[in-house]
Amino acid sequence: MRYKKISIAFTFILLTIMAGTSYSLYRPPHNLKVLPPDITHERLDSIMESYNKALGVKCSFCHAKRKDSDRLDFASDENPAKEVARNMLRMTIDINKNYFRTDSVIHPAYLNTVTCNTCHKGDAYPEH
Repeated sequence: MRYKKISIAFTFILLTIMAGTSYSLYRPPHNLKVLPPDITHERLDSIMESYNKALGVKCSFCHAKRKDSDRLDFASDENPAKEVARNMLRMTIDINKNYFRTDSVIHPAYLNTVTCNTCHKGDAYPEH
């Protein structure tokens, strides 16, 4: 009986630690000014990866580093390129919404008839 109580207590402690760790690893995105606030982590990652490929850049092209480490502070607006990216995103959303939108149920940020790659084609600073 004693070992059963210890086993249950150990399992409870282990589950509590695991739950706390998993919550601390996932922080909901914040400071989203163009993308939908209810975007899933998976969809946000997918969109960001498409930007990386379309412009041939890494995350640090738009996101500033944290003051206390080499990690990126994704919520920070310190890097001016981030606001340029937001304006470009607003432009592509506007184009897709006004000229190509075929499904009113889909948020315009998720439409991809015109994308970053349409103009950039792997170049952060396209000529045309």
